[in-house]
Amino acid sequence: MVEYPEDWRPRPPRDAGSRAPGRARHKAPKSAGSGGFLARAAAVTAGLTAAGAVLGLVRDQSLARYFGAGAETDAFLVAWTVPEFASTLLIEDAMALILVPAFSRALTRRGAVRALVRSTLPRLALVMSALAGVLILAAPLLVAALAPGLPDPQLAVDCTRLTATCVLTFALAGYCSAALRAHGSFLPPAAIYVAYNVGIIGTIVALREPFGVRAAAAGVAVGGVLMVAVQAPYLVRELRGRRRVTHGEPTGDGRLLVLGLIAPVIAFTVSRQSQILIERFLASPLPSGAISHLNYAQKVAQMPMILSLMLCTVSFPVVARAMAAGDADGARRRVERDLLLAAVVVLVGTSIVIAAAPQIVEVLFQRGAFDHSDTAATAAVMRVYALGLLGQTTVGTLVRCYFSASRPLWYPAAAMATGLAVTAVAGVFGAGLWGAVGIAAANALGITLTAVMMLLGARRQAIPVRIRYLGEGLLRLATAAAWATAAGWLCSVLIEPAVLSLAVASVVSVAVFLLFLACAARAPDIPPLTRTASRRLAHARCHGAPHRRDPSTAAEAAPVGGDVPLDRRHHG
Repeated sequence: MVEYPEDWRPRPPRDAGSRAPGRARHKAPKSAGSGGFLARAAAVTAGLTAAGAVLGLVRDQSLARYFGAGAETDAFLVAWTVPEFASTLLIEDAMALILVPAFSRALTRRGAVRALVRSTLPRLALVMSALAGVLILAAPLLVAALAPGLPDPQLAVDCTRLTATCVLTFALAGYCSAALRAHGSFLPPAAIYVAYNVGIIGTIVALREPFGVRAAAAGVAVGGVLMVAVQAPYLVRELRGRRRVTHGEPTGDGRLLVLGLIAPVIAFTVSRQSQILIERFLASPLPSGAISHLNYAQKVAQMPMILSLMLCTVSFPVVARAMAAGDADGARRRVERDLLLAAVVVLVGTSIVIAAAPQIVEVLFQRGAFDHSDTAATAAVMRVYALGLLGQTTVGTLVRCYFSASRPLWYPAAAMATGLAVTAVAGVFGAGLWGAVGIAAANALGITLTAVMMLLGARRQAIPVRIRYLGEGLLRLATAAAWATAAGWLCSVLIEPAVLSLAVASVVSVAVFLLFLACAARAPDIPPLTRTASRRLAHARCHGAPHRRDPSTAAEAAPVGGDVPLDRRHHG
């Protein structure tokens, strides 16, 4: 399991007279292990993220093969809205934004971690159980609201009742993920989507004959249980390792979870995830298969975004520790590097997706009940979806600037709500004119507007990023992506068959992108992920006091880890 080096573990304050006992509990750190922490964490997270993404594709391929892209899969995908929404709210954005800072602060106070668990976990389980029960009972009303034009609403109701169980299991999985990341343990949280997709795939294979697409919905319930199972033993071990202490200052995190960040964080997350609700609502009156085409296109097109935000998952605790140490300049540097690194990854992926969308869909899905017409429709939607990937990545990275402070900020929710309103209005007109392609275009327009608003507003937040510097860097990267897309598209048109065409287009797109950056004047400076981190960790071991830190690098050296959105963040 990847863990923070021992010298990164929280120690009692020096004025509490507990320095010696703190040292007695920890081994002397090893230089190599400390210096390579970010590299190891990134490698583990990357490997398990890739494995989860591959299994997600296998899951979607199983749906396409056994159930095609018609009325049956449309009904399931309406029910799929529940786990999609719950995953963002309870595992990624909101739960991480609220709990990781709370656990990070608790780790700096002896005995506070167990107190935090006792005060939050039972309440969370009770509320989420009640909410899951309400969703099960109200499934007919929910389906009617989400997709009033479905030809077989009862099938969607049955599937929704099965997927509603994930509200409880996802909440518990998100709680475990936030707590473990705050403790510096990245392996179990990174493995949850591997377990989740294994549960869905196995249930589909085992139960598809008697239950049809309902087997996929049952797989969501099974996968949710597995997400908790792969993390719970590790969290129990961490909690048992914390000594019980009867003295110490109260953290105040119980009140924070209720009154602090929770309202603006949930508002932001709900607004962000509501894009899916709008898409499916607008697509439900369209011909059968429209919701399925949107879903398959979105799942594939978003893979570059998922991989790009993986960088932030590993580095966000660094940003949070810098903010806890009062080093806003170091945190700013780390966020700017993360955004440019993430932009490189997502724009290379965008180039490949746009250039070779038909070939990608054919290779991944065109078999069984998924025919050539489904391939053409999905590829058209996927190309338009890809236009919003840079906006998605920018929002996921910059939201850390807003929620890194210990106070509620409503600007991200307002920016997201504005983008959502644009998506809804543009989607109404786009669906009438171009069908599913018009809905995808509205999605890209809305999220891009949100990204621009968040970039322009970031200067005044806790981490004041340089807007002009980032704007120029993103513009140059986007220009490189445009050239790479054109070169890859030409290769995809001229070369057959699909597998060879996709391979050549991908290689050419990456090569042209990198060549443009190498030759372009004033190309963005994008440092390696771990170069400065290793230096800072060495500095931290020798100069642990905050006042002795190098201001340009305290971001990588500050104590204890945490997190925020789509990634992981804070320490205190």
